[in-house]
Amino acid sequence: MTNSLSILYRPGFESRAGLLSDTLGLQCFAITASASMSGMALVVDEAGLALQQLGPKAPGPVRCDFSSGTARHRRLYGGGKGQDIAKAIGLSHKGFKPRVLDLTAGLGRDGFVLASLGAQVTMVERHPIVFALLTDGLSRARESAEYEADGELLGILDRIHAVHSESSEFLQNLTADQSPDVIYLDPMFPPRDKSGKVKKEMQLFHQLVGMAAEDSDRLLSLSLQQANYRVVVKRPAHAPFLNGREPGYSLKGKSTRFDIYPLKKLP
Repeated sequence: MTNSLSILYRPGFESRAGLLSDTLGLQCFAITASASMSGMALVVDEAGLALQQLGPKAPGPVRCDFSSGTARHRRLYGGGKGQDIAKAIGLSHKGFKPRVLDLTAGLGRDGFVLASLGAQVTMVERHPIVFALLTDGLSRARESAEYEADGELLGILDRIHAVHSESSEFLQNLTADQSPDVIYLDPMFPPRDKSGKVKKEMQLFHQLVGMAAEDSDRLLSLSLQQANYRVVVKRPAHAPFLNGREPGYSLKGKSTRFDIYPLKKLP
């Protein structure tokens, strides 16, 4: 029928699918039509919004989930401020609860971890489909937290603000009093993780947004002009430095490295 990105909905979700169709400019189909479709689809059903590869032997859906599964496990048992990402941002520094600007939010996993550790996080995502998945995940997490009377999760969500914007444009429009304490960059790179889940997600995202979603080199330069204390760049463990610019220091794990560009001493 079609190989373009479409919206598929289950019975009872016609209204929401119609709103997404108007917002994103995508065609809507009942999910029964998917047998004759290829490509990718946004699926609207009782579990929320998901990105789904269509066709035989296609992997399962990718959705944004902050209230259960991996996100919940990491929040409860993930190592707290001893994690490399927390050290890189400066959250292990006593009393420091920074305003973090995550310029490459994606599905918001790293930003959510930082918010769970006390940071105020602004998540910026440029792609409208990814942003729709992100905001759907945040909305469902809030509904779940309110239903379960989970005050901790509600507090985390209150520290998150999601923005649909080009990252460079967002940076250039910041006023002096809006400068974040820390800017975080996680440029998209080809999947190296052996996990089927990560591989599936990254493959879909590469198809959706391309291999170079932003001019990451330029984004680093702009970030260094705007951050108050430091810029942190997440890279594959053995990847070259972004823009060939050597950081002040790095924290290196088995598969991931955090390059830290200090601008001044943390308060």
